[in-house]
Amino acid sequence: MSKKTLTDLNLAGHRVLVRVDFNVPIEQGIEAISNYDQRLRATLPTIKYLVENDCKIILCSHLGRPNGKVVEELRLAPVGDRLSTLLGMPVQNLQDCIGPDVKSVIDNLAPKDIVLLENLRFHLGEENNDPQFAEQLSSLADFFIMDAFAVAHRAHASTVGVGQFLPSAMGLLVQNEVESMSKALDSPKSPFSALLGGAKVSDKILVIENILSKLDSLFIGGGMSVTFLKSQGYSTGASNLEEDRIKFAHDLIEQAESRGIKVHLPEDVVVSNEFSSNPSSIRTVPIDEVPPNWYIMDIGEKSAHSFSDSLSQSKTIIWNGPMGVFEMPKFSEGTRKVATAIGALTGAPTVVGGGSTAEAVEALGLMEQMSHVSTGGGASLEFLEGKDLPGISALPEA
Repeated sequence: MSKKTLTDLNLAGHRVLVRVDFNVPIEQGIEAISNYDQRLRATLPTIKYLVENDCKIILCSHLGRPNGKVVEELRLAPVGDRLSTLLGMPVQNLQDCIGPDVKSVIDNLAPKDIVLLENLRFHLGEENNDPQFAEQLSSLADFFIMDAFAVAHRAHASTVGVGQFLPSAMGLLVQNEVESMSKALDSPKSPFSALLGGAKVSDKILVIENILSKLDSLFIGGGMSVTFLKSQGYSTGASNLEEDRIKFAHDLIEQAESRGIKVHLPEDVVVSNEFSSNPSSIRTVPIDEVPPNWYIMDIGEKSAHSFSDSLSQSKTIIWNGPMGVFEMPKFSEGTRKVATAIGALTGAPTVVGGGSTAEAVEALGLMEQMSHVSTGGGASLEFLEGKDLPGISALPEA
């Protein structure tokens, strides 16, 4: 994929509109933003490059799902304040993203000034990719930089539409995402392993189909392991089961083994008598001893050790999905142990999918130990599936 990059454009002194993704978990409160600011930190190289080139920097993002209405709790000002702290320089938070008041502020920007437009999704035109809304956004700037990988799979006004009106390129964040994941997919060092978890098999089917022929080992954990275990004849208690994916799981294991690909499933699991963060009873049991009406919540200690030991032999790892119900502290240990083992590897590229996987790595303080942690949940999945992402496809060729 050869697209124009930031350095291909003569941006010095110009107004530059940058689509970033600052969609942080604001529902956890303003004070929690600093705990989940990976997406902000990942944009810093692009912003600093523009500052160094005396640009007038106009950042735009969405936050949450306001559905075309102004929602006070979804204003971007707290996020802008956190960005200002990370940059060590002021960021001016605007009250809208289009209109005469916004244009007036931008007309008076000096080189190196940074403004953050208000939540794009306060306008219906954003998600509808409305040409008029895209043109209004583009009128604020001389160039457009796409640096929001997390929404690159969405054909919205700020990801696709604006590029029809302005000279465009991908920012350093998007460039890093594309290059890191492309390298892992197209030319992985062997042994090549995929570690897949999360809630559903159906979420990962296309990923598995896209990479299976290149793999040496496939590790299955998280909620999706329930369906795989069921396909091998194990009782899975009251755990959520994708009945319509059992045959797929069974056939996949047979297909993998016929190709010499080792499939690793949990050998023990953590179970609870309630699907709750604080159940009255928790046990670790072998996979053939899951009690009726109990829930599989995490991989067990033996499985975590076995996964970690086997992954340590890998030369390339793609990881997407936690090993258990990570957001519940009592069921986070499997993810913690496997993530720590992956983070300890040296000389082996480790590409970590975004979304809940990135949040887990961030919560564990292991961001710096991974080769690449994607800022995109759905976008990273679609990239691993081999799909074109509209927000990147729309950019001009180099």
